Amino acid sequence: MNSEARQLRQTLIFLRTSFEAVQHSIAGRLDDPLPCWLDATLLTMLLRELCRCQQQARPLSREACDQLGIAGERCELLLKQCPGVLSSTVCHRQLAAILLPLGGALACLELPAPKRRWPWQRR
Repeated sequence: MNSEARQLRQTLIFLRTSFEAVQHSIAGRLDDPLPCWLDATLLTMLLRELCRCQQQARPLSREACDQLGIAGERCELLLKQCPGVLSSTVCHRQLAAILLPLGGALACLELPAPKRRWPWQRR
């Protein structure tokens, strides 16, 4: 795997962790009918990174690029409804809908298993 693919993979892990952190921060309010607290500025920053990653993934993996496009579309939808329009429950579900294609994009960029050699086979 080349350095561009490794960097893209690290950025995707960062994005997945960021969206998971946002989702877990509202997890205690899943049954709360009140509007969610999400910050549109944070979501806008994460969306920009998703779009940048999609551009980087285009030459590396078509499947990863498609998955990132889906995640970006879902993030845009969440931004259009945020802040204050969604209940915490719906917001939590929409964040899960973003995480699903992010995981798919990461799976497309899996690192190949290193070849193992016995010490006497090394040269």
